[in-house]
Amino acid sequence: MITDKMKELLTDYAKTLVKGGSFHGASISAGSAKVGLGGNSTSPAAIGIDVPNGAATTIRAEKTTTNVLQLFVEVLGQNIQGEVIREMGVFDAGGNLLTRINFEGVGPFNTTERLQLYLTLEVE
Repeated sequence: MITDKMKELLTDYAKTLVKGGSFHGASISAGSAKVGLGGNSTSPAAIGIDVPNGAATTIRAEKTTTNVLQLFVEVLGQNIQGEVIREMGVFDAGGNLLTRINFEGVGPFNTTERLQLYLTLEVE
């Protein structure tokens, strides 16, 4: 069994890994997100996304309840023009892959569009 307090602490720590800030006195730099053209099955041993495209992304992390964290990743169309995106990865400041999601390809994109990806993480 995991207590409600532990769920809250794990969610807070995950948010800090993505957003950056202080967690129990330790300063943590902000993480990052990457999108890619791959889409093969995921593995817990993965250290990166399958086929990163190098596009600049922005990432936000918001805690919605004591044990739920929502991640929002956005990519401008000018950074993924003509590409079909099939995966997203979230990394801590040290470049460690925290989560990778593959999905049905979306795109191709033109320069005036933007891709917004949302991921909800729930600690249970």
